[in-house]
Amino acid sequence: MDLEGRVAELERRIAALEGGRTTPAQADTAPGDELWAVNRLRAEFSGSGVTNGGVLVTGSGRLPAGDEYGWQMAFTTDDLLLDDADGAAECLAALSSPVRLRLLRAILAGRRTASDLAELDGVGTSAQIYHHLRQLAAVGWLQTAGRGRFEVPKGRVVPLMVALASARR
Repeated sequence: MDLEGRVAELERRIAALEGGRTTPAQADTAPGDELWAVNRLRAEFSGSGVTNGGVLVTGSGRLPAGDEYGWQMAFTTDDLLLDDADGAAECLAALSSPVRLRLLRAILAGRRTASDLAELDGVGTSAQIYHHLRQLAAVGWLQTAGRGRFEVPKGRVVPLMVALASARR
């Protein structure tokens, strides 16, 4: 390997140590290819005949309560642009309340009952909490887990994390 290649490899390894780990998918990309996921997705979509591209949502991890999650879903651009706007607006509107977002975050962190949630400052009365929980459940952000316990469905954890991440500035 020439000097330039060795320096590039060292820079890649230092970046991996400073900013996280290198994934197997990065192994087959050129050093410095910061859009490796985009390039692989573009190739995947074009290989399957999708002409306008799309979005891949994926994530895995462990929540503070210890629950493990892993999820992925691909959406074509055409499907997303032609999707039911009313349903999407209703689902996103449920996340527009700071109280509902606090409740969802608390549930992800392990507070699972209305009485646990009522201990949080600024979330309102028990009746108000149940109102928020019903709104979140109606659009699929929550489900009951028996005995008055609530949980974010496994298939909604990553989309919720993506919604929270997309709200960052």
